[in-house]
Amino acid sequence: MKKLGSERLKINYTCPIEATADIIGGKWKSVILFYLLFDKKRFGELRRLLPGVTQRMLTLQLRELEADGIIHRHVYREVPPKVEYSLTDFGKSLQPIIVQMREWGEQYIQTLRERKQCVPSEFLH
Repeated sequence: MKKLGSERLKINYTCPIEATADIIGGKWKSVILFYLLFDKKRFGELRRLLPGVTQRMLTLQLRELEADGIIHRHVYREVPPKVEYSLTDFGKSLQPIIVQMREWGEQYIQTLRERKQCVPSEFLH
């Protein structure tokens, strides 16, 4: 992975899916992108929406998404400083993928619930 200006650049992808997974893969990036689809968010808002993420991990994920040109970080010159994150036009192109991931996840969760109802309660401990 090379740095090119403010963007990360990896030139040795062997598959387009590898490139996509590199950008939105991991536990938090796609969830961050989902919340940014609807509106810009401040760091604290994202922390509240993602209670399982550490401050350090959220900062890292946001920096990587920014370096990849997916999100924009806007710093307002005020006291205390205010920072907002939003999707770039390039980041907005991920909307169909993120929405499909949500829809698939909803179906999967429903399938798990239905399976759990079919299992005798003594096996659920």
